[in-house]
Amino acid sequence: MTPSTSVWLSEPSTAAVEIAKIIGYDTVVLDVEHGLFDLSSLDWLIPAIRAREMRVIVKVLGPEREAIQQALDFGANAVAVPHIESAEHAKKVCGYAKFPPLGDRSFAGGRTSNYRGFTDEWVKEQDTLFHCYPMIEDASAFESVEDILALDCVDGIFIGPSDLSLRRGRGAYSVTDEDLEDIRHLAHAANKANKPWIIPAWSEAEQKVAIAEGASVTILNMQYGALLSGFTQAFEKFKTLSKES
Repeated sequence: MTPSTSVWLSEPSTAAVEIAKIIGYDTVVLDVEHGLFDLSSLDWLIPAIRAREMRVIVKVLGPEREAIQQALDFGANAVAVPHIESAEHAKKVCGYAKFPPLGDRSFAGGRTSNYRGFTDEWVKEQDTLFHCYPMIEDASAFESVEDILALDCVDGIFIGPSDLSLRRGRGAYSVTDEDLEDIRHLAHAANKANKPWIIPAWSEAEQKVAIAEGASVTILNMQYGALLSGFTQAFEKFKTLSKES
């Protein structure tokens, strides 16, 4: 099976989605927590992504009911929830992504239910097909990852290497051996629980771990990073040509 690959957007752009689709990416991560998305942009961008037969994961604003429910009500395939602290915290927060009795999500008669009512079969489908991934980026969540993965309301994990490095006392994330070992530890825990794991992997070292350990989704590039790289390459090439002339 071809590994699932994703781009990371920090602001709404149909062009970015279209380019990613042309290249062959199958998933888009929307960084609502740190990006420039509002509810209006999510309302049109999420359906636009799914209309292109791509999967959309929304990294929500925070570990709150409203942020999680809104992303799912707009039609996101999954939510990634930042700042999870423990298994107890994950049970409460990820429960907002699942309907009772599995969780505590409330019903909205909008896009996901075709603007109608709902049935028990629809509830089961929502709970099964639309996923919640707590982000493992705090030291306390790292230490309790097995208990987090054991929760029925948790469908997998989304690794946050940069914050994890800071919160594990290593300072700024620099893809050290210790950083990669943390990623492997989390990957092994997810694989043992038979649940998917997702990783932003900008470097070759991270990508090799993602391949070797079977990441469900590997995020290969971010919107601003791609712009910076493209602008820099053209600029440096022109400077070199100028010197040669």
